[in-house]
Amino acid sequence: MLRDDINNAVKDAMKAKEERKLSTLRMVNSTIKNADIDARGQGKPPLSDADLLGLFQKMIKQRQESVELYDKGGRAELAAQEREEIAIISAYLPKQMSDDDVKAAIAAAIAETGAAGMKDMGKVIGVLRAKFAGQMDFGKASGMVKAALTS
Repeated sequence: MLRDDINNAVKDAMKAKEERKLSTLRMVNSTIKNADIDARGQGKPPLSDADLLGLFQKMIKQRQESVELYDKGGRAELAAQEREEIAIISAYLPKQMSDDDVKAAIAAAIAETGAAGMKDMGKVIGVLRAKFAGQMDFGKASGMVKAALTS
């Protein structure tokens, strides 16, 4: 589904002559193809939509890091370009969960796994990744899980 949406958006961007959107979506397609080739090399099937969401989040994180570096370096035009790419890629992610929703999901995952301490953190994160791929920032959620398991 996501692949079709992106391919249709590429065609629309071509027709509308939206250069930034077109180049960003082509880059997304290229990244997807590279990930599919990598998966095939490991004997895995092509990426699912859930895998693609994780890939998109990774791409967004890379751009956010670039924005910080460009801002520090005084390169406002490059930072603005990265922000535009973030907005374009973000459009394909599901709505992100609020902090309160993330806390509730963490509490439910802890209860579901019976996690009792830090040694169970991997189980909790695994459950969260399975249920909420693309809907939460797992970097931030990881810290919240750690805090919940140590308290």
